[in-house]
Amino acid sequence: MSVSVDQVFVKQFEADVHLAYQQMGTKLRATVRSKTGVVGASTTFQKIGRGTASTKSRHGIVPVMNLNHEPVECLLQDYYAGDWVDALDELKTNVDERRVVASAGAYALGRKTDELIIDAMKQASSSVGDYSKGLSKELILSALEALNSKDVPDDGRRFAVVGVHQWNELLSLEEFISADYVGDTPLTAGAEARKWLGITWVLHNGLPVTGTNRDCFVYHASCIGHACGQEVKTDISWHGERAAHFISNSMSQGACLIEDSGIVRLKCSEAVQTETQPATPQQ
Repeated sequence: MSVSVDQVFVKQFEADVHLAYQQMGTKLRATVRSKTGVVGASTTFQKIGRGTASTKSRHGIVPVMNLNHEPVECLLQDYYAGDWVDALDELKTNVDERRVVASAGAYALGRKTDELIIDAMKQASSSVGDYSKGLSKELILSALEALNSKDVPDDGRRFAVVGVHQWNELLSLEEFISADYVGDTPLTAGAEARKWLGITWVLHNGLPVTGTNRDCFVYHASCIGHACGQEVKTDISWHGERAAHFISNSMSQGACLIEDSGIVRLKCSEAVQTETQPATPQQ
């Protein structure tokens, strides 16, 4: 056997981790403002104010907008996901243990990425609803009005993330399911996503919930910042005393709220409304 076979094993495993992380590990990273290759413990996202156009006299000096620049710091943290693979166990199973562990590690890191982004969303101060009703067309239009009133760009980069119960409520709206309104072309592979009202709707299981009170969010991609100092990296080491490989996946990432005016919290109820059945007449 070649002495470099372990390197082939490591490269194949690492490729599986990256593929699983990109395809099914994280749902929200592509919906926010992301910066990669960060060096250091933190990075800064620039929040730029609004400019004002003015006139000038002939041959006069062009007026300066004097844009306000407000830096927003995003702290990075290190995260790990590892597991043991016993050498003899691999001989006794009919599944690809390497691929199973690779997927599990990628999913764990992907969930952590989305958790960081959702934690940043939870800082939003603007909200609609009061947890007394489920997700409805009226609630959605109220959130849309809130974004429009703050001049949030309608440039195709508006997103909404909702829970499973709210997704089912959306499926009860003809405008959301009819191809006449949303088209019939899937937006992404391996994820529930649909575009309606100029917003890309994404299904996610990790949104904040207290009892039957669920928080969903409608936001513009530029209002949330995600920073990555190290993409998912895999390290595999052999431990003779355990007769097993230890497979470690790690990453360094962080998220922050950049622009509070660009996100609206939807306060939804997940309480099941039971319809009252008419009394059966006695014979």
